[in-house]
Amino acid sequence: MIRKNPSGDLPIIHQSAYIDQTAIICGKVVIEANVFVGPYAVIRADETDDQGNMQPIIISENSNIQDGVVIHSKAGAAVFIGKNSSIAHRSIIHGPCEIGQHVFIGFNSVLFNCKVGNHCAVRHNAVVDGRDLPDHFYVPAMSYIHAKTDLTQYPPINVEISEFSESVVTTNIALVQGYKALQNEF
Repeated sequence: MIRKNPSGDLPIIHQSAYIDQTAIICGKVVIEANVFVGPYAVIRADETDDQGNMQPIIISENSNIQDGVVIHSKAGAAVFIGKNSSIAHRSIIHGPCEIGQHVFIGFNSVLFNCKVGNHCAVRHNAVVDGRDLPDHFYVPAMSYIHAKTDLTQYPPINVEISEFSESVVTTNIALVQGYKALQNEF
């Protein structure tokens, strides 16, 4: 369902993107080319700051927002998801938040008030809250990273994880094309 927010903003969705009919896209949201938005995802830009301003939620090209993901923002803060990134099932991305290019966010992970650099992987059930992550950073499953976390204790990302992340993007681009073709049958 595509809908306006109380400020009157309507999502801008590239014609090549695929939005599942059960997903909710609300307000000041920009979805670029070849993006996949899966069943029951909610992307909602509807809160304003004290001055009545609102930054957009931007999902860059070739990224995928999988089943049950929630993307929202506190007090009109921006959310940006870079190109070729994957937000896996039931994750929560809450702004302010910036996710770089070629990033994988694992199942049930929660990100808030942070920047995630390019080519990072945050594995399943992890939390990143109030701490920026540099490029090529790896967060193991079930980790809790906060403002005072010593990032030197974490291992670097390895080739297998990077290859897995890229394969998820490739798979979801194929799903976009397949589901768009099916839409033409009805």
